[in-house]
Amino acid sequence: MDKRIGFIGLGLMGKPMSLNLIKAGFELTVYSRSRPPVQELAAAGAAVASSPRELAAACSIVITCLPDSPDVEMVVLGSSGILEGAQPGSLFIDHSTIKPEVARRIADRLAEHRVLALDAPVSGGDVGAVAGTLAIMVGGPKEAFERARPVFEAEGKTITYVGESGAGQVAKACNQIMVAAQMVAMGELLLLAQKLGVSPLRVVEAIKGGAARCWTLDVKPARLFAGERQPGFRAHLMHKDLAIVLDTARAYGMPLPATAANMQLFEAMLQLGMRDLDNSAVIGVLEAISGERLQEEARSV
Repeated sequence: MDKRIGFIGLGLMGKPMSLNLIKAGFELTVYSRSRPPVQELAAAGAAVASSPRELAAACSIVITCLPDSPDVEMVVLGSSGILEGAQPGSLFIDHSTIKPEVARRIADRLAEHRVLALDAPVSGGDVGAVAGTLAIMVGGPKEAFERARPVFEAEGKTITYVGESGAGQVAKACNQIMVAAQMVAMGELLLLAQKLGVSPLRVVEAIKGGAARCWTLDVKPARLFAGERQPGFRAHLMHKDLAIVLDTARAYGMPLPATAANMQLFEAMLQLGMRDLDNSAVIGVLEAISGERLQEEARSV
């Protein structure tokens, strides 16, 4: 089993995922432009690389968890990037959410140098990243998936091989269609219940045991009732992911009218200065539209 793992990108998701890899016994090397998480990982036992190239040269498996497609392309294919340091036979795993065609292009470039690649985006938010219960959806060569399984098992609970390169990112795009719809629907139902004089908290308890049950209703209302709208998963990343969904759908001539409408609400979050709030804070846009603010009383029921 590969034990020398490199991890690039130590944000809300990457840092706890890296800590779980250390706990699972992997020899971890990290790289990030942000120093505080690097220092925290170093204190937990990780080695520190000065560049993606240096990290790739020292590790048999290299993992990235970065904000967007250009970030991944730069770190993998750019100057002092992973490609310059990776050895033939090494494995690249990308946990970022990027365009499927970019994932395929990166995999093709790495294959020219006999480096295997998996696109393996994750779902479950910071809660799942900390607990090691993420859902991981994987595209790429099946033999690479089997090789990476011990890594995935340290990071997540639901691990699914979806198909060839790019298939993991297609699954994540579909996931984000559902996530956005759930966040918007939750905001609407909470405000409707309150407007009609019924406790939103009790409504959630009443419906989440039935057909409306979902991860969003299990996890997010408690934060909102407590007045907590910090990420989580940042609104501007939700907006970015929906842009990927709609751009990809447009390229294939596939209309997604509900997703397009939800995209407008997340666009409004950015315009209203809510870009760094949690994606569940889309309720703030609905509050602005309706004039109905989720009340303090609902949080203490």
